[in-house]
Amino acid sequence: MQNSMHTDSRLPNAAGFEFLAFTLGNEEYGIDILKVQEIRGYESPTSIANVPDFIKGIINLRGLIVPIVDMRIKFNLGEAEYHNLTVVIILNIGGRVVGMVVDSVSDVITLSPEQIKPAPAMTNVLDTGYLTGLGAVDDRMLILVDIDKLMSGSEMGLLVEMADG
Repeated sequence: MQNSMHTDSRLPNAAGFEFLAFTLGNEEYGIDILKVQEIRGYESPTSIANVPDFIKGIINLRGLIVPIVDMRIKFNLGEAEYHNLTVVIILNIGGRVVGMVVDSVSDVITLSPEQIKPAPAMTNVLDTGYLTGLGAVDDRMLILVDIDKLMSGSEMGLLVEMADG
């Protein structure tokens, strides 16, 4: 499933910002759709020794070595179970390709600036530095994640080394 909705501008269109909605445990998250390269079914990656638990390993994606991060483990949401709905979101962040394992992907949601609320000061799920806000759509609440910040943290430096390896 390829994503062909890329544009050069990050300014909201007339309808607003587009986010890919995905689930981890009981929560629904959203990331900037422009960072998403493709969505794939889960396949067991090749394990790598001496990396943090949340780095599940690497996959070969059409000749490109792609590190795979399990977001359930990264966000301390318990041990992940892999099943037919588990997907890997392939991201392109700063010219580097990284895979992100999530429980499921639901849809692409367009949020107007009025639907995006500031992130709360405290959260027990993840460091609020990674949050850009909360998106309210009907009876749904999306936790909006700045995937660039999340994937460029110091511990993620390993991903860069693995991808360049």
